Amino acid sequence: MDSTRLKITALFVLFVCTSCSQPSQPPAAETTATPAKEASQPGGPVSGKTALWEMSKSAHTWAKDQMPLALESQSVAGVTNADGKAGMWKSTFGSMTKHEARSFTYSVAGHPPDVYKGTTIGKGLAWSGPTRDALTFQASESELAVDSDAAFKTAATQAAGWLKQHPGKEATIALGNAARFQGAVWYIFWGDKKTGYAVYVNAKTGEVVK
Repeated sequence: MDSTRLKITALFVLFVCTSCSQPSQPPAAETTATPAKEASQPGGPVSGKTALWEMSKSAHTWAKDQMPLALESQSVAGVTNADGKAGMWKSTFGSMTKHEARSFTYSVAGHPPDVYKGTTIGKGLAWSGPTRDALTFQASESELAVDSDAAFKTAATQAAGWLKQHPGKEATIALGNAARFQGAVWYIFWGDKKTGYAVYVNAKTGEVVK
C-alpha cells in the first residue's frame, strides 16, 4: 500500500475551500427544512446520490448554473452510518455567475438548533472558479452511475485485509473531481492519518482508481 493511501489530504471538501476566499459579511445560514422545537424522528441513512439530488434542488434555486464541487458523509445523532450510506451529507456547489461557492447539508434527522431535517443552505464563499485540484463534476446518471453504497462495497473488498485487522472502523466517504482523475471519484477512508486506509473508486465505471 503506497503512502498516499495513509494521508487525509485536502480531499474534496477541503480543497474546495482552498479555491475560495472568506466572504465579506456572509449571509446567515438558511434552511429549507421546517424548524422544530424537538429532535425529529430520524429516518434511515441514505446514499450519497440520494442526498446530492435533494441538495441540488435547493442549489438550483440558489443559482441556475450551479455545479457540484464536493460531497462528504457526515454524522447525525440517532442514525448509524453504514455500508456507504450516512444520516447526513454535506455538499459544496459553485456558481460562476455569482462568483460564489455555497455549502448545503441534507439530514434524515433534526436536532435543532444545530441540525434540521431536510436540506439546509449554508453560508457562501467568494469563488473564482475550478482549479486543477478542485474541479466541478456532472451530477448526471451517466457520470455518477455508481452510488456511494456500491463504491463502498468495492472499496471494502479492496481493503478487506486491513479491515480484518482493524474491525469496527467507520468509513468517511467523499465525492469530488481533480485533474489527476478522469471524472468524479468516490474516496472511502477508514481510520486516521497514521494508520488509515483509503480507496478511490471511479463514480462512472465503479473501478478502483490506482
